[in-house]
Amino acid sequence: MSDNETKNRDVRVLIYSHDTFGLGHLRRCLTIAHSLVDQNKDMSVIILTGSPIIGSFNFRARVDFVRIPGVIKLRSGDYTPLSLLIDIDETLAMRDSIIQHTADIFDPDIFIVDKEPLGLRGEVHKTLKMLKERGTHLALGLRDIMDDPVHLIPEWERKKAVPALRDLYDSIWVYGLPQICDPLEGIELPKSVRRKMTYTGYLHRSLPHGTPAHWTLQKIEAPYLLVTTGGGGDGEEVIDWVLRAYENDKALPNPALLVLGPFMHSDRQAEFIHRANKLDNVEVITFDAQIEHLMARAIGVVAMGGYNTFCEILSFDKRAVIVPRTQPRMEQFIRAKRAEELGLSAMLTDDDVRDWKRMATALRQLPQQALPSDVVVPGLMDGLENLNRLVNHAVERVRKADRERSSERTDRSGNGNSRSRLRVAGRKPR
Repeated sequence: MSDNETKNRDVRVLIYSHDTFGLGHLRRCLTIAHSLVDQNKDMSVIILTGSPIIGSFNFRARVDFVRIPGVIKLRSGDYTPLSLLIDIDETLAMRDSIIQHTADIFDPDIFIVDKEPLGLRGEVHKTLKMLKERGTHLALGLRDIMDDPVHLIPEWERKKAVPALRDLYDSIWVYGLPQICDPLEGIELPKSVRRKMTYTGYLHRSLPHGTPAHWTLQKIEAPYLLVTTGGGGDGEEVIDWVLRAYENDKALPNPALLVLGPFMHSDRQAEFIHRANKLDNVEVITFDAQIEHLMARAIGVVAMGGYNTFCEILSFDKRAVIVPRTQPRMEQFIRAKRAEELGLSAMLTDDDVRDWKRMATALRQLPQQALPSDVVVPGLMDGLENLNRLVNHAVERVRKADRERSSERTDRSGNGNSRSRLRVAGRKPR
């Protein structure tokens, strides 16, 4: 490849989205992909995902996805295919093959792996090694909080995560701030790995491009309290708790809009819709891929405190009550507790009793809370800006290495080296 070809070719970013439950990983990866193409007109991004509802989202120009067979995690901790009537080993083999072949053909400048250093059961390990040999920049993207160190340390030891960070990855990008949390706290990391870590700040959200979905609200009007549980697969308790507050306290001052989530069991969805239909000031919808529009019109938010919802609460400067889960991870609880300590939001702990009076009191007090913007945390929402800067720097390094390899091949050709026609270490010529 000539120097001009190296310099002028399009930039390619491949993102692996670790999707075994909910919407969190996919929505974070989509946010990153859209920001990258918005800021870089010569860039294309492909997202590898097993999410069954990936097609429900709008994609910007130059962003696309490759759907790999979906899997879900059982309560036992085992995995099972989401839809196919084949065993998990066959499913994982298919996923591994699709990931590797996509990376081989797409030949990215940068490969961003979401959360799991080696992917689900090591399914991106071969791809990482292949791209490492080509000189692709390998980046691990971590949310602000992974889990309580007591649980994370043995999990990462079992998955051999630290050797992957040491030997394969060029960068570790943490989508948060160290003054809020170190996601790898307690893990013994070589200094070389710590030097790879960069805290970007949280990923700012804005209203999506295009026309929003038009939900015709039948009973309520904005401003309302938005109650959202993300994917909804583990949000039944929060929805039930809010409904009981409205069922027992008819004088709650603000109407509520409940978004159940696409992964909530259909029987529970039907139950909640039936209960809400009896209330004049509560409305229910199942899912909106552009929930940012709903949040922008809300007077306050009740949520479980997943990473994306937390970013949206901060981005749209909304008062919030976080009701975090504590199983199977402590991630949401740690985030909610730290946010409450900083004054960014309030927290309501689930004591398994879920007294409706406690929830009603929290709902009444919610509109009187301070706004997140009243708290000054330098760099809090600079994540996308910093991430774009990191990606551009990585591309420059990759392109410089490509030019050096191209120059070496030219020199070998000039010396009559018969290997000059063969591909040496480096990325595929385009």
